[in-house]
Amino acid sequence: MKVSVIILTWNGRAYLDECLNSLAAQTFRDFETILVDNGSTDGSVEYVRSTFPWVRLVALPGNTGFAAGNNRGLEEAGGDFVVALNNDTRVNPDFLAELVRVAEGDALIGMVAARMRNYYRPERIDAAGLKIGTNGLGYNIGIGEIDDGRYDGEQLFGPCGGAALYRREMLDETGFFDPDFFAYYEDFDLAWRARLAGWKALAAPLALVYHVHSATGGVMSGFKVYHTQRNKWYVIVKNWPLGLLLRHLPVILFFDAAALFLALLKGRGGAALRARLDVLKNLRSLLSKRRAVQALNKLSTGEIELLFSPHEGAFKTFFRKMRKQ
Repeated sequence: MKVSVIILTWNGRAYLDECLNSLAAQTFRDFETILVDNGSTDGSVEYVRSTFPWVRLVALPGNTGFAAGNNRGLEEAGGDFVVALNNDTRVNPDFLAELVRVAEGDALIGMVAARMRNYYRPERIDAAGLKIGTNGLGYNIGIGEIDDGRYDGEQLFGPCGGAALYRREMLDETGFFDPDFFAYYEDFDLAWRARLAGWKALAAPLALVYHVHSATGGVMSGFKVYHTQRNKWYVIVKNWPLGLLLRHLPVILFFDAAALFLALLKGRGGAALRARLDVLKNLRSLLSKRRAVQALNKLSTGEIELLFSPHEGAFKTFFRKMRKQ
């Protein structure tokens, strides 16, 4: 089996027809589809069993989160490549063919980013990949912008986990998503581990995906504020080399304070405060994971610095990102 597609769903029956039917229409045929249901109560399990018998269904008793749910799907996967795909998507017929074509161009390409577009405004980008800033934040490349090809050759840190190909050989070395993240930033965490271990990330701009942004998490919901603001620190503590962290810590703290202030203004202060308290609560576990991550590191400090995106427009990008949470 060449490709295993893992789709995680939680009360997402309304999206499954379009998502699964678009996979059934793929020009690339050497793939399997594994749908992991995170304890849905909307009849998703029964619907998939009766309507899509070609889909391998893994029905979990409760909501384990995006990260753990995908990890459970990986246990069932037999492909040389693993494609993580959100349930609230529609993919074009050449989606898998383009991802595989790019991945097979170099044995060191461990991650390939699909081109995610906004479902309701299909001319606009949802994510052309991930980039990281020296302010400690992760960003979706090109979000909200017209897809005019300007990002086709863009340097990216890794793929957005909503539509990404991962080489199985890489995952065997780095592991998949960290289940402690539950949701959000787990793709940045995986990209950090992979890049430190020497794996490359590339974009497949013709692998088009149309995505209903924040269909599950909600825009600026308490759930999303808590997990994004907690998990950002999880990524930093686990993955940032100490020298780089100390150098950029003043900027990181400034932007973190701004995020907290904005959450307070939006009535999400409790979620934001709890996020930071839980980072401190889990610090011992994070430092243990950090030691394992740093043991994978094959890069010099200079090579790691090249992974960061330029900081121009950081304030404008930051507040636009926060408004979309």
